[in-house]
Amino acid sequence: QVPLVESGGGLVQAGGSLRLSCAISGISFKIRVMGWYRQAPGKQRELVATITPGGDTNYADSVKGRFTISSDNAKNTVYLQMNSLEPEDTAVYLCNVVRGYSDVYWGQGTQVTVSS
Repeated sequence: QVPLVESGGGLVQAGGSLRLSCAISGISFKIRVMGWYRQAPGKQRELVATITPGGDTNYADSVKGRFTISSDNAKNTVYLQMNSLEPEDTAVYLCNVVRGYSDVYWGQGTQVTVSS
């Protein structure tokens, strides 16, 4: 059983929107923080947004005002709503869950491509 499964990526024109989903299974207890990261070719992985089970959120400056992270605790799913997409947002987006103080989980990633 794969703990994190992302979906929702794809190809979109600049200015468009996408919503990513991350289904969490088997590890939904003692979660400390959930988040989305991204990695573009030739670049380091970077944080996009995080959310705690209590709803506290944090965003990278580059996505503030355009992206919204949310979670449905009943469905064990984390979402990333991405609006006003730019070509610079093109990357593989990865779901991340930190459980307790040392357990870190990553999804397999979903490709987001924004054309100009």
